Amino acid sequence: MKTVIIFMLILFAGITLQAQIKVDVENKVERKVNQRANSRTDQAIDKGLDKLEEGIGKLFKKKKKKNKNGNQQAEEQIQQNNTIEHPSNLVKEEQAKLAQPEVKWTKFDFVPGDEVIFEDGPSADEENGEFPSRWDLHKGSVEIGELNGEPVIMFLADGSYIVPYLKNPKEDYLPEVFTIEMDVWFGKSSTTANRFFIYLGDQKNNNQSDATHTNLTIMPHSLEFLDSEKDYPGTENIGWTAERKDVWHHISIAYTRGKFKAYMGDTRLINIPHLEVNPSGITIEAGKADMYLKNFRIAKGGVKYYDRVLSDGKIIVNGIRFDVNKATIKPESNGAINKIFSLMQKQPELNFSVEGHTDSDGDEAKNMDLSKARGKAVMERLISLGIAANRLKSTGWGESKPLADNGTAEGKANNRRVEFVKF
Repeated sequence: MKTVIIFMLILFAGITLQAQIKVDVENKVERKVNQRANSRTDQAIDKGLDKLEEGIGKLFKKKKKKNKNGNQQAEEQIQQNNTIEHPSNLVKEEQAKLAQPEVKWTKFDFVPGDEVIFEDGPSADEENGEFPSRWDLHKGSVEIGELNGEPVIMFLADGSYIVPYLKNPKEDYLPEVFTIEMDVWFGKSSTTANRFFIYLGDQKNNNQSDATHTNLTIMPHSLEFLDSEKDYPGTENIGWTAERKDVWHHISIAYTRGKFKAYMGDTRLINIPHLEVNPSGITIEAGKADMYLKNFRIAKGGVKYYDRVLSDGKIIVNGIRFDVNKATIKPESNGAINKIFSLMQKQPELNFSVEGHTDSDGDEAKNMDLSKARGKAVMERLISLGIAANRLKSTGWGESKPLADNGTAEGKANNRRVEFVKF
């Protein structure tokens, strides 16, 4: 019996060992197959990469070849491939982009009129809490206030109206060609009353029931005039109930013998070819309380820049604006600068001395330095746009060459100018 048991154990052990040997052999075979397969795959990939690297190397070394007709083949595609593929070219391209100045409002085509006929900052001399001295009140409540450290006109009641205070307010003081500029402030609000209205018509009777006027409606995101309304780009899907931020908007209006254009910031939103109403005066209404206005200006006339060069040998521009007591060019100046740039592109024989001028406020020596810095800033802007440096030079004359009386706001505005003198 014991013999039988021992025999059975030996037989079982043999079978088990045989199974283990079979499993080990199968595992080893499988591992070996995988190793050899991976090795062959690696070899195939290496060969493929070698060929790819060789091809790219030939691409960079490729030179002009002649086709069957004997003409040289263009290398434009090779250069494009090099730019796309070669890292050093990408770095150079990014460095070139960074070297270029950031110029905003490059497509802004609004150019202010030649002569300022009404100007109100308001002045820093205005007393806080008093009614703005350069305006008349038609309705409501308006006072001088301060916002972020600078004086502003504050509308304190819903539906407040103001009109410019002029010597002959009942006369038609708006010429056939004029421009209007202003900065308006909108607080964060979801109400549709958060808007300004600029009425054009009889100055003393510009209420909303008067059929002889028309008005430009200024909203935080759009302009509306007659049957035309357009949103500022990027705000098309923002409704009145959307949350908004406090913001200043620069508004520009250009009227030329019946043609009416209106801009918000750097974009023209309204373009009316034939306006039936003859604008004679301006009234400004704020739709709600706590709305603010600053940098209001009316200017008249306009002669094409090239005609001015032919007749006067220079171009006088008061539409180039700077930060107070600085040579930093304001964005709304680019309309005038772009016109000069375009003129110099079309007339390559024109060379200009860019000359800054100031009003008489402040220290005379500082005004001289400031005017030179401003002339240089405008010159450098034109060079950055593409005008050759040898076609430009700059200087400044401070307050030494006034065009108008420095005793009035309008006179000061006309004296703060940049002249482009042909040389």
